[in-house]
Amino acid sequence: MKQAVSVSLGSDVRDAHAEIKLLGKTLSLRREGWNGSVANVTRRFGELDGQVDAFGVGGIDLWVYSATRQYPLKSAHKLITNVQKTPVVDGSGLKHTLERQTATIVKKVTRKKRVMIVSALDRMGMTQSFFENDFDVLCGDGAFALGIPLKIRKLSGLNSLARTMLPIVSRLPIHMIYPTGDAQNKIEPKYGDWYDWADIIAGDCLYIKKHMPDDLTGKVVVTNTTTAADREAFRQRGVSHIITTTPVLNGRSFGTNLFEAGLTAVADKKRPLTNPEIQAFIKELDLKPSVVDWE
Repeated sequence: MKQAVSVSLGSDVRDAHAEIKLLGKTLSLRREGWNGSVANVTRRFGELDGQVDAFGVGGIDLWVYSATRQYPLKSAHKLITNVQKTPVVDGSGLKHTLERQTATIVKKVTRKKRVMIVSALDRMGMTQSFFENDFDVLCGDGAFALGIPLKIRKLSGLNSLARTMLPIVSRLPIHMIYPTGDAQNKIEPKYGDWYDWADIIAGDCLYIKKHMPDDLTGKVVVTNTTTAADREAFRQRGVSHIITTTPVLNGRSFGTNLFEAGLTAVADKKRPLTNPEIQAFIKELDLKPSVVDWE
């Protein structure tokens, strides 16, 4: 059996395990949340190094991207200091390949065009797909990641923000960039007019939930990691559809980092996969986003 493990800074409430058949092999997918503890995540990567076939880094990215450049998040790279044998991925490969299908899937669900992407620099494949398909886009990176209520409406503006901010953001402590541990379970309604304006709310699930209002009637949510509790929270607020960019397994969708780790484990190349290799897997497996429809 091939084993892929996501070692996450997130809450252990979101832990899950699934065994699936992939390309004729049995694959174990497991998420371990360590409630924001950098020390425990770093230790766990070291303990499992060489014992599993691939790692996913959960709760933070190793890299963030503009349209033309990638920037390392230095505090995230420190988490994998002790990894010497097992290949490590953060989901970027799937975000640049599978998530480029996003706009095409959304157009099958709704004709509406106003989309708020809460974390565009985290999901450039998804972001570019919306711009390329003539959606009316609002990128909320400044507000949702940094607390700066800056509306970005053009890809050129997003790239300008990336050039200005990412060299600084890449050096910030993890807790200043992304909710970890119990902070992942807190919802503080904010930017209500942004949510009201949008027909489609896209991006990281925790960022979407972070400031969502009680009423999201008729909205389409596009994200990836969703638990049963996440889906129920969206359903109670009136969300009409949830589109998850990774498949739903055992009642939940796993993060791109874990699913990419699963592909890496099955490929058995002892290294992260290239984007063309991931794209070939997507085609062979006919991977597509999943749609939950409550209408």
